[in-house]
Amino acid sequence: MSLLSVKNLNVTLMTSEGPARAVRDLDFTLERGDTLGIVGESGCGKSMTALAIMGLLPENAMPTGEILLNGENLLQKSEAEMCRIRGNRMAMIFQEPMTSLNPVHTVGRQIMEPLRLHKDMNKSEARGEAIRLLDRVGLPNPSERIDNFPHQLSGGQRQRVMIAIALSCAPDILIADEPTTALDVTIQDQILDLTQSLVEEEGMALILISHDLGVISENTDHIMVMYGGASIESGRTDRIFEELSHPYTQGLFAAMPRLGRARNQRLVTIPGTVPDLINLPTGCTFTDRCPLASDICRNTPPPVHAFKTGHRVACHHLDIARAKKTEELFS
Repeated sequence: MSLLSVKNLNVTLMTSEGPARAVRDLDFTLERGDTLGIVGESGCGKSMTALAIMGLLPENAMPTGEILLNGENLLQKSEAEMCRIRGNRMAMIFQEPMTSLNPVHTVGRQIMEPLRLHKDMNKSEARGEAIRLLDRVGLPNPSERIDNFPHQLSGGQRQRVMIAIALSCAPDILIADEPTTALDVTIQDQILDLTQSLVEEEGMALILISHDLGVISENTDHIMVMYGGASIESGRTDRIFEELSHPYTQGLFAAMPRLGRARNQRLVTIPGTVPDLINLPTGCTFTDRCPLASDICRNTPPPVHAFKTGHRVACHHLDIARAKKTEELFS
């Protein structure tokens, strides 16, 4: 039995303009110790997938399918049952710690809360464990910082507090949703290295969400590329980067800055914007932006090609895409 098994997950948002299919027919599994990177542009369904797993979807969301945690379907759990799971068996690091941390409570109190709720620690025990956690995530002077409020800490320090909260109950699954978005490059590396080392030490599973292929490539063993709410390419990280099979994945890779590029050479860009989730195309959702698009792409959903290596790609013109050099498609 897999630690986490997502089967045919769909999330529909009921809006004033009509239903928006934010996540479509999503399938993946996660074992203890696995690291999965979910990548794609804003609006592709990455964060909505994470919120569905955590049971934190907005009120206008209608999820269907199965999210199995050790065989238990989380979509059938009550809010009270999910409260016992969140922060205990699953935890999440959010994009912006300043909006995730409570500004009127000290960081120590916020770390102690899950310890008292899920581990039945008294106040003294929880405070001692909170100091140990702050020290573990590299916050200087943890015995003093524990009584600070979030606004008294820097962005990198607040993110370390968020990691301490997430790790407080040693969850089976850690979800990191763009954990370094608001941080400078040096602090980004520190936070990512810290997260990776703690995941390895605890043996937990990690889902890392990012729009940055570089971050994903260095920190995960498997990748799922999402577009229009669906997975359009997935597999082992080394295979994805070696083969770059889907035109969208090729576009993301080509848009990455590289050392040695001429100063006057423009970065490759993918034309157009992500599709409107309320009015998705009949066929492939990438049709309007894909240089290989044809009539079959516009009218028929793409077949999923599955390889023995575990690599899966949804594309009508897979052979042509694989034969092209990455930057040829969007030059």
